[in-house]
Amino acid sequence: MALMRGIVALLLTCVSFCAMAGQLSDIQFLDEGQGVRVTFELDAAPHASVFTLTNPDRLVVDLSGARASAAVRSINHASGIVRNVRFGRHGDALRVVFDLNQHVQVQRSSPSGHQLVVKMTPVGGRVMPSPAVVRSQPNAAPKPVAVLRAKPIVVAVDAGHGGRDPGAHGPSGLEEKTVTLAIARKLARLIDAQPGMRAVLTRKGDNYVGLRERMVVARKADADIFISIHCNAVRDPSVRGTAVYMLSQHGATSEQARWVADRENASDMVGGIDISDKSSQLASVLVDISQSATLDASFDLAARLLQQMGHVVPRQHAAVQRAGFMVLKAPDIPSVLVETAFITNRKEEQMLRSSRYQSQIADQLLAGVRGYFAHYRPKQRVPIQTANAAHGALQTAYEQR
Repeated sequence: MALMRGIVALLLTCVSFCAMAGQLSDIQFLDEGQGVRVTFELDAAPHASVFTLTNPDRLVVDLSGARASAAVRSINHASGIVRNVRFGRHGDALRVVFDLNQHVQVQRSSPSGHQLVVKMTPVGGRVMPSPAVVRSQPNAAPKPVAVLRAKPIVVAVDAGHGGRDPGAHGPSGLEEKTVTLAIARKLARLIDAQPGMRAVLTRKGDNYVGLRERMVVARKADADIFISIHCNAVRDPSVRGTAVYMLSQHGATSEQARWVADRENASDMVGGIDISDKSSQLASVLVDISQSATLDASFDLAARLLQQMGHVVPRQHAAVQRAGFMVLKAPDIPSVLVETAFITNRKEEQMLRSSRYQSQIADQLLAGVRGYFAHYRPKQRVPIQTANAAHGALQTAYEQR
């Protein structure tokens, strides 16, 4: 379960809990076919200098006044473009150096106040394979996802609506609940066919399941990710396209408050630590650590799914969307909601009715899931003694602020 990412974050945060503003807490990589997008997550607005060097090819990012967390310094990423990542100091700036396999063009942006996004596109448009990547056959099937634990990866697949809740309907009467269940079943079969992976359906037939109950089903199954499948609908029948959502910050904040208020039942979310007798402030910090790691992972999963879905239907939005959907509120499971297409668009309704199109959607969702787990690989659970020791260090740091 995504719980482990929260516990890992907890362990790594204990020593540096009182870190200064401007800490670099994460670097996320997203391969985009013709390039790589690198997202820097900081706890203050980034002041950055970005430039490239040649002979050999490198990308250099200087983050003024920033410090790297232990988790960031342990990153060892390699892709077709990036060969290695190194960290150092340049004056008062944190210097991050990406050793590259080829010359790139760079675009930078700041989609939110505490993010820096750098897009690397190879000059000439062709991504050279990394020397470590060997392809004996151009069209060889992808290797199974590497599993680092005995427990299989569990994917909760949520078919939206159901039973007395039909969802939206198309011009010819196609109901959303029928489409979502068909796609969910196809995706579940594909996942079950993957070595080391298992799917759990939140509903297996045309029955009604409450929104929070779907989240409970996923947590009881110890799910590593949660994917809710839906069809979009608007009054304008000309609107079309796919979109992928993750939890909004407002939704995360309200859910955090709910878990803090229910501390007696929240211990499994923070590594088995009993927080029922802890202050609201400390409990909030512990929940926030787990939840922040989950939101980071949700963004990565959502971005990969959105990229893959664009292969079968135009994207309504080019970027991941955020909303306070109830089914996305599990604080310890990366969760996304996929709007497959507009059932209110006559052309897309017919596509959604097609078993062939439903299979194409399932194929692309599986590809996104596989890409996600190649980056966020679930780890074994942290022994409870270790988690409690980490909690003790965090509590001391908190009390001495």
